Amino acid sequence: MSYIAKPSARHPKMPVNALGLTARDYEGSMSTLCAGCGHDSVTAALVQTFFELDVQPHLVGKLSGIGCSSKTPAYFMSEAHGFNSVHGRMPAIAAGANAANRDLLYVGISGDGDSLSIGLGQFCHAVRRNVDMVYVLENNGVYGLTKGQFSASADVGSRSKTGEVNGQGPIDPVNVALTLGATFVARSFSGDKQQLVPILKAAFSHKGFAFVDVISPCVTFNDHKGSTKSYAHTRSHMHEVIETDFVPLRAEIKTEYAEGSARAVRMHDGSVIRLRKVAEGYDPTDRAAVIEYLGSVARRGEISTGLLYVGEAGLDMHDHANTTDTALVNLGYETLCPGSQTLADLQKEWR
Repeated sequence: MSYIAKPSARHPKMPVNALGLTARDYEGSMSTLCAGCGHDSVTAALVQTFFELDVQPHLVGKLSGIGCSSKTPAYFMSEAHGFNSVHGRMPAIAAGANAANRDLLYVGISGDGDSLSIGLGQFCHAVRRNVDMVYVLENNGVYGLTKGQFSASADVGSRSKTGEVNGQGPIDPVNVALTLGATFVARSFSGDKQQLVPILKAAFSHKGFAFVDVISPCVTFNDHKGSTKSYAHTRSHMHEVIETDFVPLRAEIKTEYAEGSARAVRMHDGSVIRLRKVAEGYDPTDRAAVIEYLGSVARRGEISTGLLYVGEAGLDMHDHANTTDTALVNLGYETLCPGSQTLADLQKEWR
């Protein structure tokens, strides 16, 4: 992929966060994606999220696979660690990196082709292992990098730019994540930064696997009349289920809501997510009810957005494996490789 450096100059009066960094310090290379691509709006939301969360760039791990979406990590946070894996294999790389260094904040960027076709098995196992990461799926319903074929997320009846009608049922990544036990599941729209940024901020404060499906239109191959992943279709069919407000631990909570109109969910780090019900009777903590409700909305041809499900994070991958609290990468050689005698003593226990 091509990298075009941005100018380093910045206005002296730009706002700074608690680390003394500006939003420009969280940017990356110049985007080479098509003008108007929804993925660039996701990049802008990530930049704002990291800036407002006071994240230290060198403590972030960015991972991706193959496709237009997988270029995104190049466009934010140049000072972070990054790895661009082969097609569909990003979740395994993320799990391995997390196993070696649990002290980093991990964000995986993928697409519907990368995650729901060749990488579907990898995606599923990252969910069931509860890898502590934020998984952003930039969903446009086509293979934009290879000239617009339908992807596995294309809806039945969606029409391609050449006039072909898709007749195969889609794989809904939100339903996949929910049924596999993910404890943080959200869907948003790249054109709705006001909704997407609080969702991302909440996701990064969640312990375990946090999944964010973002409808991100492809302006070149899937933004025409007849597409169900276009800007016009998404804007006219969005159905916000939950309105999300994120309150970091350091901020004093002053906003008051009428009784019964909002629910506060405290994260493991002390931050608070406020969820305001937009859909009558919707309970974002009832997994079975959420799955049933989302199905009814989909049958009406609408797109449910917001923080759709949030629950107790439970045990993440490190808890299941009973790993040390110290990141493996920071353990000395003698600790990691205690010698042949230690191995022999261990083997005796199993004879």
